[in-house]
Formats: sequence, structure tokens, C-alpha cells
Amino acid sequence: MVLLKEKKTEVIESFKTHAKDTGSSVVQIALLTEKINYLTDHFKAHKKDFHSRRGLLMMIGKRRRLLSYLKSKDPQKYQETISKLNLRK
Repeated sequence: MVLLKEKKTEVIESFKTHAKDTGSSVVQIALLTEKINYLTDHFKAHKKDFHSRRGLLMMIGKRRRLLSYLKSKDPQKYQETISKLNLRK
């Protein structure tokens, strides 16, 4: 699944920390969350698409690793990110 360029730039603009930030952990988490949300909607219509489901599970694992890294490095930024993305309770 590829995000549209406009959607991707919109996500990067809302989560970047400085002017040229495109790859920080917060931006990567936000982009992965957009892809995961798209794929969960995709699986509601295509229940037997098991190959894409594997990709989804890999994205979820990568996002989980990035979130744990962010939590260990900057707990305040971690709390802001998960509240902005509505990820946890």
C-alpha cells in the first residue's frame, strides 16, 4: 500500500520536529499508523487477503519497536505522540 503524496506530506507536516524532518521516529510512527489504518479498512472488505495481512503484522511490529524506542529516549514526546494518534488508552 502506498500513501498518496498529499496525505504523506500532510502527516509529515503535522508531526515534524524541525523544518527538514522527514525521518524521525515520531514521523515514522505517524506514517506507519496511517498505513495500518488503511489496511484495517482494506481487510474489512477483503477477509481472505492473507499475504497483505502478513505485511500489516510486520508494520505493527515495527511501530511497536519505534514506540518503545521513543518511550525510552523521550517519555514526554511519547505521551504526546500516542495521544495525538489515539493509540493507547
